[in-house]
Amino acid sequence: MLETRELTYFLAVAEELHFGRAAGRLGIAQPPLSRAIRRLESQLDAQLFERTSRSVALTPAGRVLREEAGSALTALEAAERRTRRTARALAERPSVALATKAGASVDLLTDLLDRYAAADGARVEDVDVLLCGIGEQEQMLRDGRADLALLHLPFDSAEGLDYEEFLVEPQVLVLPRRHPAAEAPELSLAEASALEDLPLARFPRGDGGHDPGPGPTFTDHVQLMQLIRMGRAAVVLPASVRTQLDPSLACVPVPDAPAVTTVLAWPPHSRSRTVAALVRAAVRLAEEHASIAPAVAPA
Repeated sequence: MLETRELTYFLAVAEELHFGRAAGRLGIAQPPLSRAIRRLESQLDAQLFERTSRSVALTPAGRVLREEAGSALTALEAAERRTRRTARALAERPSVALATKAGASVDLLTDLLDRYAAADGARVEDVDVLLCGIGEQEQMLRDGRADLALLHLPFDSAEGLDYEEFLVEPQVLVLPRRHPAAEAPELSLAEASALEDLPLARFPRGDGGHDPGPGPTFTDHVQLMQLIRMGRAAVVLPASVRTQLDPSLACVPVPDAPAVTTVLAWPPHSRSRTVAALVRAAVRLAEEHASIAPAVAPA
């Protein structure tokens, strides 16, 4: 059986590709780290790293272990957090943590909590809302910091999770109202991307970096809106963002941009009654959205 310490040591070297830096990151000396990696290779009967005097690289077997070890440690951390939360709940009224991207799905979340609170015995204070950065809510759900999360497909992934769909909506280009393109009845995604004086802002990736491109980078919703107001960027977002914009900003439909589906997601093994009650509220809310969709669809 592999130990978590061995996997932690291995991942540090696999990410740094340098034994000295990995040892410093772990707070240990390099010789014990090297011995631990050799023991791990012997235990697995597999060479995990190609070592030379100048470089360290993962072997094919090492790349497999990097993926599997990362998933295993994340699962263990999630199990520990959820177990601790359950133990605390034995002494007090249980609560659940719901992660959502700050500045996104505000109206949807408010409606969800209202419908949950309307159920017999439910209290809004039973739900701790965790506001997080762009793309962070999925990781918070997977590593156990959250019990539920509002995810936005296809930008987030619900693979391996249970979820209830809330809303499927088109996307729009958000730009300064004073820009000439704000008068267009609609723009294609190619046209939106070709505004030389108004490049599309670059979203942060899960690793904290940004994809290459001419547009400015940002880390949160506040920064993004400020960049657009200054005339330094535009961005393609779900159409529901209209309700959150001030008069200085405008929206132009982008019909060929992929539709965005907002879902409430939770781990499939969850046994929380509060999670179940929130899911039931989500089902009712989704049914209401489906029933009114034809009435509000554009002519």
